[in-house]
Amino acid sequence: MKPERRFVDLSVTLENNPYTDPPPLLPRIEYSDHQQGWPEMAAMFPGLTLEQMPGAEAWAAERLVMTTHSGTHMDAPWHYASTTDGGARAWGIDELPLEWCLRPGVKLDFRALADGHVVTAAEVAAELDRIEYRLRPLDIVLVNTRAGDLFGQPGYLDAGVGIGREATLYLLEQGVRVVGTDAWSWDAPFSYTRQRFAETGDASLIWEGHKAGRDVGYGQMEKLANLAQLPPHGFTVSCFPYKIKGASAGFVRAVAIFD
Repeated sequence: MKPERRFVDLSVTLENNPYTDPPPLLPRIEYSDHQQGWPEMAAMFPGLTLEQMPGAEAWAAERLVMTTHSGTHMDAPWHYASTTDGGARAWGIDELPLEWCLRPGVKLDFRALADGHVVTAAEVAAELDRIEYRLRPLDIVLVNTRAGDLFGQPGYLDAGVGIGREATLYLLEQGVRVVGTDAWSWDAPFSYTRQRFAETGDASLIWEGHKAGRDVGYGQMEKLANLAQLPPHGFTVSCFPYKIKGASAGFVRAVAIFD
């Protein structure tokens, strides 16, 4: 008998929660129930009465006020800069190659590292050695940080490690084209980067992992969930982004699939 597939949802739930994003970026969901939806339905079907509908109900619906970076999403090269890959036009999320989005997954566990730490290439290589895995082109690399346990709670935005420029390029140079993190950003939390910039004046520290996309175009998932449930490897990641014309990101229902 063929074994059943197992699925692990790697996506957070979009909701009205004040701790998922900085205040200017918080999504807002306006809910309309089956009675509140009646005026819309009545306008589309002149002469219809609510009593004629089963259960005297119209439809329920929601209106969203959000950015393409709300909830679990994938950044496109256009988010990082206007050019990539040696000066070529950076492409939007609607141009992301589909073959990048259903590939073997690899999980790097950096939960023991301090919040705000910037992971180096040597630390990525050491973690790959620990889990006895050699990267292959188009593997999807997921980074498990402490932030994953704090999503939707106070402190989430300041939790977790960041992947630095050096470490990001280390992955990209081995053919990786999609990465992801359970933290708010692929880079270190902004509170730590802000402090380092104030102390050094070094602007190259700001968004350094993202800016590696100026050299090599790649897709980057943020606000993933349930990474602690995954083994280091031996699963497939499905992460097709929503197709939004020329957008810097698209919503993703990321899922890990096991045979």
